[in-house]
Amino acid sequence: MGAVAAGAAVWPLIDQMNPSADVLALATLEVDVSGVEPGTQLTVKWRGKPVFVRRRTEAEIEAARNTPLSDLKDPIARNANAPADAPATDENRALDESGEWLAMMGVCTHLGCVPLGDGAGDFGGWFCPCHGSHYDTAGRIRKGPAPTNLPVPELAFDGSTIKLINEYKG
Repeated sequence: MGAVAAGAAVWPLIDQMNPSADVLALATLEVDVSGVEPGTQLTVKWRGKPVFVRRRTEAEIEAARNTPLSDLKDPIARNANAPADAPATDENRALDESGEWLAMMGVCTHLGCVPLGDGAGDFGGWFCPCHGSHYDTAGRIRKGPAPTNLPVPELAFDGSTIKLINEYKG
């Protein structure tokens, strides 16, 4: 009985340390992508970090889908919207079935630099000028010191808006 009373007394103190509703609202961002043309990308700032949103061309999608998993340095998708062990296929990294849309954190997984996009690097995707990491058209690490693929954050996509979702689960 004493433990229950102690827990009831301490819980409000612990619960007040959780983020408030206004803080959680700031961690969610809606991005209108209806004006993004195929072959272009935009970068938005979310939770203090860049997020790359790319509308890929058929050639970019084909290049990513034709890459054997055995050619990848990191075989895991790193997609917060998929199972943790999902393979790094293009289908497991794209936002839609067609593969046209891609969104991922714009921070190199080596030492945190911001990679250059718009077809940069040896694989037509992104290139980190700090230490030479090359990512393909699906944001998967292909060459250089970066250990993992660019992560896909938790999000929702309805065809014209991407909603980046706060990771805090309470």
